[in-house]
Amino acid sequence: MAKFRISTHGRLQDWIAVEKGYFEDEGLDYVIDMRVLENADQDIAVPALSDVRTGAYELYQGESGGKQNMSCACHWATNQASTDSAGRMWGRAYSVLPSGIYVPADSKIRRPEDLAGIEVAVGYHSGSHFSTIQALEAFLEADAIKLRFVGMPYDRVDTLLSGEVSAAAIWNAPSYIGEQLGFRKIVDTTFMAGFMFGAKTDPDDVERYFKALRRAQMELDLASEKYKHYYSKEIPTRYTDLVDVRAFGPGERIVFLPYTEEMYERSQEWMQERELFPTNETRLTYGQAVLV
Repeated sequence: MAKFRISTHGRLQDWIAVEKGYFEDEGLDYVIDMRVLENADQDIAVPALSDVRTGAYELYQGESGGKQNMSCACHWATNQASTDSAGRMWGRAYSVLPSGIYVPADSKIRRPEDLAGIEVAVGYHSGSHFSTIQALEAFLEADAIKLRFVGMPYDRVDTLLSGEVSAAAIWNAPSYIGEQLGFRKIVDTTFMAGFMFGAKTDPDDVERYFKALRRAQMELDLASEKYKHYYSKEIPTRYTDLVDVRAFGPGERIVFLPYTEEMYERSQEWMQERELFPTNETRLTYGQAVLV
């Protein structure tokens, strides 16, 4: 039987479970898939990073997608991907990711209202895209919210550092990097993420995985300082000498509560109202798309 492949998401809980042997305790034969981070750990040409129309949702599409096994992304992307038959959401847990819109220290932008008409760098069809819209709608009219699609999270840190963008939405470890490098948070955009697994994944293995993660989450809550060094496995090497991961926060937190049908449908309605995806007349129902 194939190994249970865990797509890295920048969180500490997977590494805690590895260190403590929680996966082995549950009888899970696993491997940590680092391909997404390896792609981020490449030198980039900042000026070329404009209008990148590939994000979390697109990584679920096709046989060569980057999220084919056990993975995590913002709940909007996993919701849409599951309703489009790209995999199934795990309906018994979700996670919450610290996130914000950041600007350089010397920026004249001080309040969310100051972002009116200013391009905010986000990742297409990803948590930064959707959470930026959701957060700024409390302050701005829809036509005043301007987005620039700039690749993956670390691409956006790069463009902030280079001065290529005036503001960028970043989350989890990239946001801690930004804070240590002096960027200011203008508005918090913390958002919910969902878990997905592929059609060939054994649901019993998914259950084993989350039993181990529950123990890992408790350990992280109890003594996060013991495990922050694992961020060094999750950030590109170009940043490792610039920041001290020991000063990072605990990051993504897994919540062992259901992703309900109401949450699923409300999220679908929210995305459809804003025309973020084409209308899909054959979309799966909650019961078909989510394993509860």
